[in-house]
Amino acid sequence: MERTFIKEIRENDIVEGIFWVKEKATPVSRSGAPYLRVRLADRTGEIEGRVWDGVEQFADLFDRDDFIRIKAQATSYQDRVQLNIKSIKKVADAEVSLDEFLPSSLRDPEEMLAELIEISQGIENDYLKRLVMAFLENEEFTPLFKRAPGAKRLHHSFLGGLLEHTLSVVNLIQKIKGYYQGINHDLLLAGGTLHDIGKVYELSYERSFDYTDQGRLVGHIVMGVEMVDKEIARIEGFPSELAMLMKHLLLSHHGLHEWGSPTRPMTL
Repeated sequence: MERTFIKEIRENDIVEGIFWVKEKATPVSRSGAPYLRVRLADRTGEIEGRVWDGVEQFADLFDRDDFIRIKAQATSYQDRVQLNIKSIKKVADAEVSLDEFLPSSLRDPEEMLAELIEISQGIENDYLKRLVMAFLENEEFTPLFKRAPGAKRLHHSFLGGLLEHTLSVVNLIQKIKGYYQGINHDLLLAGGTLHDIGKVYELSYERSFDYTDQGRLVGHIVMGVEMVDKEIARIEGFPSELAMLMKHLLLSHHGLHEWGSPTRPMTL
């Protein structure tokens, strides 16, 4: 049977498919009878589901964050489509393609990475180019960089979003090059490329988009600076002032203290 995505579900549809359980609760109806309420999700959206009969039987089959296969009928309640669920079966993670449950960039991540590498190869300062390429050619880093979202929800909150956002920033830097004289273009390109690299560890993106413990307690800005500092230490003779300016770009790129930057922008 062809995969049914949530955005395609219409009133009166018979729905059979696998969905991710984002929320699960067992409230009580106005008549005093318990019912099972779930919020189901896939890469196209979310939908509410209800189980009215056999609540105890189905409630014990799965937990929040599980994948379940359901049979249901789509109904309308208060002008919203929801599912009247008739059967539920828990599905093992191994049977699921996670890309069906998380939104992803419309662009090919390999093409985006290739474009970013091509632009970065144009950095004239050898130290900065080596620093940037240490990340873009790293076999452990690049798979994470290609997959990570740009944020939990504010912008580019989809798989590949971090890379798409980074490429957009770098392309913008390229476009303004001829309009502002005296700016260290190489430094700006390197900073634009690496400004959000800490997000590969700040965010988790296996079942849903959320913050890791490290992301909550440390944050991507500090993590990014630590990552850059580590690579700078491996590049012999990297100028200390250039290292300071590079780290300043990462630390200040949110602009204001109240927006998360430890320091405000002070260089061009």
